Amino acid sequence: MDTATTNSVNRVTSRGLIISAPASGCGKTTLTLALLRLLTSQNLNVASFKVGPDYIDPAFHAAATGGTSHNVDPWGMRSETCATALTAAARGADLVIGEGMMGLFDGADGEEGSTAELAAILGLPVVLIVDAGAQAASAGALIRGFRDYRANVKVAGVIFNRVGGEAHAKTLREACMPLNVPVLGMMPWDERLTLPERHLGLIQAGEIDELGSFLEVASDIVEQHVNVEALLRSASAIDTAASNCGSSVSPLGQRIAVAQDAAFAFVYEHVVDGWRGAGSEILPFSPLAEEGVPKGADSIYLPGGYPELHAGTISGNPTFLNGLREAAERRLPVYGECGGYMVLGEALIDADGLCHSMAGLLPVVTSFAAPVMHIGYRALTVATDSVLGLSGTVFRGHEFHVCRTVTEDKSAPLFAARDIRGEEETFLGCVRGSVMGSFAHLIDRA
Repeated sequence: MDTATTNSVNRVTSRGLIISAPASGCGKTTLTLALLRLLTSQNLNVASFKVGPDYIDPAFHAAATGGTSHNVDPWGMRSETCATALTAAARGADLVIGEGMMGLFDGADGEEGSTAELAAILGLPVVLIVDAGAQAASAGALIRGFRDYRANVKVAGVIFNRVGGEAHAKTLREACMPLNVPVLGMMPWDERLTLPERHLGLIQAGEIDELGSFLEVASDIVEQHVNVEALLRSASAIDTAASNCGSSVSPLGQRIAVAQDAAFAFVYEHVVDGWRGAGSEILPFSPLAEEGVPKGADSIYLPGGYPELHAGTISGNPTFLNGLREAAERRLPVYGECGGYMVLGEALIDADGLCHSMAGLLPVVTSFAAPVMHIGYRALTVATDSVLGLSGTVFRGHEFHVCRTVTEDKSAPLFAARDIRGEEETFLGCVRGSVMGSFAHLIDRA
C-alpha cells in the first residue's frame, strides 16, 4: 500500500470548534462542561482541550467526558505542537470542543497567545458565549465587532447566557438578525449553573463532591435551551493525520516513573504523550498511596500539584522518599516541577507553620505560611547542563505557585528566566548531580 493510500486510510473524520467569550466570567466553563456531558450522554465520542496553560479545567473536562483533555497553548507551544496536540485529542473523536481563556482576543501579551490566535492556527470556528444579563439590543454591536475584528477568525454562532425571559430573548435575536451570525442558544438565569468559586483555578475537580450532579443538571438545561444540532453543524473538519512534531521536552529516560495523585496532579498531557511517542514507557505511581518508585524505572518525574496539602503524608512515606534518594545516588535523572520541586527540597512548611521534612536532594525550603503569588508565562533558558538539555537550550513554560521560598541555593540554577516581554531576568530552580527542578512548568521547547 502506497503512502498516499495509507494516509487516506488513517484519516478519521473529526470535527471541532472552540467555545470563547468577550471576557472572563461569561460562562465558558459551565457551557463547555454541560455540552461535553450532554453530547457524551448521546453516545458521541467527544474530546476536549483547554486553551492556555490552565491545568485545572482539563480535569473538569475529563470528569464530563470520562476521557483525557489536552492543553493547547498558542504562546507556550510552537504552531506544530498545537496541531499535534489537537490531533491527539481528535483521534477517535466525533467532535472536539476547545474551551478558550479570558476574552477571545485576550492573550499573554496583547493578542499574542489568545484564543483567536489559536483558532486561526488550527482553522477552527468559534462559538461566542455572550453574557446578556446586563444588555439587550447592544449585544448586536458587540457581536458585530467580534465577528469583524479578525478576518481569519470565524465566529460561527452565539449562545446568549443569563437571558431574563422571552421578551429579552426576542430583543437579542432581533439584534443578531442583520449580522449573519446564527443564534445557537438562549441560556436562562439559573442559580444551579454556578460552580464553586475557583480562585485562579485552585479548586480541583476531585474536590467537588457534587460535580456529577452539577454536570447532569447543566447538561439538561443546555439540552432545553441550545440548538445542539445547529452547534454541531458549525464545527469544521479536523485532519487527524497530522504529523507528530516530536517531544516538547526530551524524555528523561526509557522507563520514566511519574508521580500521579492529588499531590502531583498537574501534568501536561502533550509532554507525556511526546515521551511515549519517542518510545519511553510511563510508570505511574502514587506517593499518597504509600507507593514507592516503581522497580525498573531509570528516571523520575515529579509534576506539580498540592504537596502542601499532603505534606504530612509525603513526609511519612519513607519508601517514596528513600526511593528518590537511592535514584539520586545511582545518578538517575530526577526532575521536579513546582510542587515536585518542593518535595525534592529539604523541607516544606505548611499553611499552619508546621515544618515537614522532604527528600533533601535540593537545597530549597518552601513555606505556605504568609504565601506570595507567582504567576505568568516564562521564557526559560537552560543555565546548567542536565537531561533537559545543554546550557542554552530554550523552553517556554508557566509559573503558578503561592508559596514563599525560605532558602534556595542558586549557585547552579536550572533556568535563566524572563517574563512574557523578555524582561526581568532571574534564575529559577537548581541542579545537584542528576537531580533538578524549578517552579516552572515546561510547556514546549522554543
